[in-house]
Amino acid sequence: MKRTQATREIAVQILFALYVYALFKIILFKFSSINFIFLWEQLQHSAHNIDRAMQWGNFIPLATISNTLDNLTSNTLLNLGGNIALFLPYGMFLILQSSGRRISLMRVLIRSLGLSLLLECAQAILSIGTFDVDDLILNTLGGVIGYSMLRLFVHKKKVQPATES
Repeated sequence: MKRTQATREIAVQILFALYVYALFKIILFKFSSINFIFLWEQLQHSAHNIDRAMQWGNFIPLATISNTLDNLTSNTLLNLGGNIALFLPYGMFLILQSSGRRISLMRVLIRSLGLSLLLECAQAILSIGTFDVDDLILNTLGGVIGYSMLRLFVHKKKVQPATES
């Protein structure tokens, strides 16, 4: 039984590492190859222009979301839903990595917000995207929904009565 548990934990860690890799590749590199030389050059170039990069960002909560809903297209809807969907696995992984300890919704919210903030700041600092507070909201919502979905699934599985054969 312990061997099965250890194998499960290793599998979860490997899948989580692959998820984080994919998340960074999608958000920071827009699906292109990860190039550390490019990142270094971007950092050197943008180090003295951080204030300019932050001027282009959106710091007004719900402004981008509202604008998106007012001018709905398939691309804007994909962007909105994509920001939520990208973080669904994160909320689930937080449960799977808790090793039997219960992780609170507040902790998932804070961790989802923290990871999203890291990625948004990296985009602005490296000049490879713009900071958008609405992305923080949508990503955090995704993490919370992923957590809630898995929590409900696990709870439902435990409560489900045994069926007679």
